[in-house]
Amino acid sequence: MRTFERLFIEANKWVLILMLGAMAVVVFANVSLRYLTNFSITWSEEVARYLMIWVTFLGAGLALRYGNHVAIANVQEMAPTPMQRLLRGVIVFLLLAFFAIMVWMGYDYMSRTRFQLTPATRIPFSYVYAAMPIGFVLLIVHLLLLARGYVLDSRFETLDPDTSQAMADTTEENGGAASWR
Repeated sequence: MRTFERLFIEANKWVLILMLGAMAVVVFANVSLRYLTNFSITWSEEVARYLMIWVTFLGAGLALRYGNHVAIANVQEMAPTPMQRLLRGVIVFLLLAFFAIMVWMGYDYMSRTRFQLTPATRIPFSYVYAAMPIGFVLLIVHLLLLARGYVLDSRFETLDPDTSQAMADTTEENGGAASWR
């Protein structure tokens, strides 16, 4: 299961990196062409917008995994430990229910737009709106993979254990002053 989780996270990260890279290249090329040759790529803004939509939905699961979504934890932290776990369990259940509803609604919306075409690239809007159900399915998978640690210990993933260890080692070497290797 750990191998699946590691591969799943890495695949999700690389897809996001490639989409962000493609978006940056398209926008940079369009801006450069516009100012250097007074020519603009007609489809660049549309493609950049749709890539941003995909990046948002595909990246939401990783943000959830690392605890980067907005949360109000004051009430939970004031409660005794058994109550905190119960509250976190309820939160996970409510999130799963919400994500499942959004998968269904996203699929419905995607299905309704399958015959509409985008203005510049002339692709079906359903390809753009597929980001919603796919993104929420990824959110469900990420939530299920981290639910146990979150409910029991309010634990999220760290960004990179090697980086945090390197930071701790460097801090000790510098007598408490933090620096990066």
